[in-house]
Amino acid sequence: MRVRLLGIIGLAGVVAAAAFGLFVVPADLNQGDAQRIMYVHVASAWLAYLSFGVTALAGMAYLWRRDLRFDAVAVAGAEIGVMFTAFAIWGGMMWGRPVWGVFWQWEDPRLTTTALLAAVDIPIVHFSVEWWRGLHQGPTIGSPDKILNPSAPGLFVIALVSMVAAFTLVWSYLMIRRYQLARVEWQIEEHGRLGRISAARRAASARAASVPAPSQAEEGAR
Repeated sequence: MRVRLLGIIGLAGVVAAAAFGLFVVPADLNQGDAQRIMYVHVASAWLAYLSFGVTALAGMAYLWRRDLRFDAVAVAGAEIGVMFTAFAIWGGMMWGRPVWGVFWQWEDPRLTTTALLAAVDIPIVHFSVEWWRGLHQGPTIGSPDKILNPSAPGLFVIALVSMVAAFTLVWSYLMIRRYQLARVEWQIEEHGRLGRISAARRAASARAASVPAPSQAEEGAR
């Protein structure tokens, strides 16, 4: 019940944040209404980072402890990370077309590193706009010097942070549900494995019982 409530709160938060970003926050002076896509795009990218980070940590924990619960967390994080990465790429393309004039630009470092995204690649993706020059804008509030003094107006920052928080609630709900499903899949697989072992043992016992016992003459001959 609490997990379902988390999902409901997360969904309501996404709807509220979307309404705030669409109807309360004014259009950007330079980018117009296309800038509103950033709220979903940035939130999706953040959760893609988080998902693959969780996958990497859970994978290392599984290799260390051999606990299938860590494996279930890694599976959940990987699948949800792929979904949010797709959202982030789609949002970036929809934003890039009216702002940059193209859906995709291979010369841009963040686009290219995102296309090659893996757990070890997350820091490269995040800092690519600071290390190399390209079409992609720099961080608005992500760098340490901009956390307390963001380059965007206050309403834009509130809309962005609200969407990130709402998406994070939805991510938490999806992670829990996918983890639970992975546990069920593991239990079904384990039950099937034990069933096959039990069937093989019964078959071996049946074959042993079907072999006739040696007669008294054969015993005497021995």
